[in-house]
Amino acid sequence: MTCYDRRDLGLLLLRLGTGGVLAAHGAQKLLGWFGGAGLEGTGRFMESVGYRPGKASATMAGLAEAGGGLLLALGLATPAAGSAAAGAMAGAAAVHAPNGFFAQEGGYEYAASLGLTAAGLSVTGPGRLSLDHALGHGVNRGWMVPAAFATTAAATAVVLGARVRQLRRQKEGQQEPLFEE
Repeated sequence: MTCYDRRDLGLLLLRLGTGGVLAAHGAQKLLGWFGGAGLEGTGRFMESVGYRPGKASATMAGLAEAGGGLLLALGLATPAAGSAAAGAMAGAAAVHAPNGFFAQEGGYEYAASLGLTAAGLSVTGPGRLSLDHALGHGVNRGWMVPAAFATTAAATAVVLGARVRQLRRQKEGQQEPLFEE
């Protein structure tokens, strides 16, 4: 009989909680569940905040959140799952950053918390109460952590860079009044 320690139980709770929240957020985007806007509505929102094309951006964000969240909850492919979710949350944090840190002001606090927790789980691993452990860690090798983060960081940099360029193009030609009336 296997004895699990507090660390394994703590990791299970973190994975279930964080993964469940991420999966629900992704389901809002992809399927319109839990009061979400689905791909069409989320795509329009993504366009409005500079992520283009909107529907493709909504699909990728939804897959990273729902897929990464589900895999984190299960403790399967933990390095890829955690880094994908962290990348999606970096994109969400970028949208909320102009509002400051705290969520009550529309800031990036919540996205940062989810992203950092997902990243931490990716680095720490899922613990023994996981599918990764049950399956012999075939998709949870040490080298996969830096590979997953490097891939996610590169993709996130490309997406955020494109968003910044799009937002700058939108502001071209708009001039602030020189004098208040």
